[in-house]
Amino acid sequence: MPIRQTDIDLALRLADAAGEAIRPYFRTEHGGEIKEDHSPVTLADRAAETAMRRILDAERSGDGIVGEEYGVKDGVTGRQWVLDPIDGTRSFTAGRAIFGTLIALVEDGWPVLGIIDQPIQRERWLGAAGQPTTLNGRAVRTRACATLEGALLATTSPHAFSGEEADAFLALVAAVSGGHARQGPVYGGDCYNYGLVAAGHLDLVCEAGLALYDFAALAPIVEGAGGRMCDWHGDPLTAASAGQVLAIGDPARTDEVLEALHGHAHDH
Repeated sequence: MPIRQTDIDLALRLADAAGEAIRPYFRTEHGGEIKEDHSPVTLADRAAETAMRRILDAERSGDGIVGEEYGVKDGVTGRQWVLDPIDGTRSFTAGRAIFGTLIALVEDGWPVLGIIDQPIQRERWLGAAGQPTTLNGRAVRTRACATLEGALLATTSPHAFSGEEADAFLALVAAVSGGHARQGPVYGGDCYNYGLVAAGHLDLVCEAGLALYDFAALAPIVEGAGGRMCDWHGDPLTAASAGQVLAIGDPARTDEVLEALHGHAHDH
């Protein structure tokens, strides 16, 4: 079902509101603290989500909301707006402009609309089912990747993987690098890496432990640019996905990526 332009326009306004809330706190006193789950949060996270929820409560009162900071509001329409006001709070608090605001529309469990907004560099990716992904209004495409060896792989932090996941990730690193340390992964970046896959600058992102608000917006963006988003078993991402996430710029490499991740398990 095609995305309604009114929903796209609303999502863009949510991103505008979040950016206006975030910018005054960047590289200034942001009131950072650590939450019970040991993740960081700032005044900017809370102000941005509050600004977006205010708009949704006024204009889409029947839709559900899933937000990182203020939790779940049940809806009656089968649609949820999934919000991560600052994906990459550690980068934000470190003064690195590679965090982003994530906004997704999920219908019956499927992400159909996504925005990554980088409010400092003023870069905005928009992905919508059935439409080409855009960066600041211009269509972008993932790039071809002829072989897995030499592919440019990114992940936010190697410390985010559990023991078994770390083994699988290192097996993927070995397949990509061909054993050459200088061809190792790019670290850091959170949601920004997925925008770079969509725009043809990175080939792969591999992550684990993500929540729905971390990945829902990314799937329409990567896939609308010709890439593939899936879990570590190759299944498409939905509201029920476990949070092991792959973004693959060239879908032709999918089987090799999955084989690299899981091949290590068959060696024992």
